[in-house]
Amino acid sequence: MQDIDNFPPVAEVVPHSGAMLLLDALLHADDERCTVRATVRPAQPFTDAAGMPGWVGIEYMAQAIAAWAGMRDRRAARPPAIGFLLGSRRYACDVPVFPIGSELTITVQAELIGDNGLGQFACRMALDGREVARANVSVFQPADAQAFLQGQQP
Repeated sequence: MQDIDNFPPVAEVVPHSGAMLLLDALLHADDERCTVRATVRPAQPFTDAAGMPGWVGIEYMAQAIAAWAGMRDRRAARPPAIGFLLGSRRYACDVPVFPIGSELTITVQAELIGDNGLGQFACRMALDGREVARANVSVFQPADAQAFLQGQQP
């Protein structure tokens, strides 16, 4: 595994920006797996006095998948492309909330990547080092996201 210093800032590989970028750092990325870190902060979207609701874990997982795809794009000398979260199977979260200040580590493993842009990932999330959430997440990354959004792609 490479050292974190060998990876770009996560904002360079994820097409999210501003408050919607929930990730702090890219820890590892290879052809099949990606690991990222995030700290729950009070000013982030969805947080309240208790912290970040557990159901937002699926968004953390989706952004970790975006980081994996962004690193793949970077290795191919392309800018990070837009992708879409299609859904998840068996999202399970053992905690109702991720407390303010807690550190989350999210790992995603590519299980299936199709030539048509469809992908399936096994995802895990640890809260302060203890696994608390898991899911299988389906995503779609069209060859041309703008054309797709305008209905110009099948």
